[in-house]
Amino acid sequence: MPADDDGPAFEAPWQAQAFALAVKLSEEGHFTWKEWAGTLADELAEAEARGEPDDGSRYYHHWVAALERLVVDRRLSTAAALDDRREAWADAYRHTPHGQPVELRRTD
Repeated sequence: MPADDDGPAFEAPWQAQAFALAVKLSEEGHFTWKEWAGTLADELAEAEARGEPDDGSRYYHHWVAALERLVVDRRLSTAAALDDRREAWADAYRHTPHGQPVELRRTD
């Protein structure tokens, strides 16, 4: 993962992947970076209104929520499909022996 004098730019690989996905979808014209920034700002404001702490620990969770919102708004996927995929990953995680890589298997 990228790093600077302060350490890694991301705390976990999934954060870097979420960042890269947002950049790629914007580069492909699915949304502008201004639209992306506005959607992320909305997610962060909603989190603040819910009373979530503003300590940075959930920043990339909000990043993913904003990305999911844009993906659904732009009809790149549906909320149901995203929920199904999230549940499939959770199920795969629950059924993976400790120390083994989690594998998402096709169900069709």
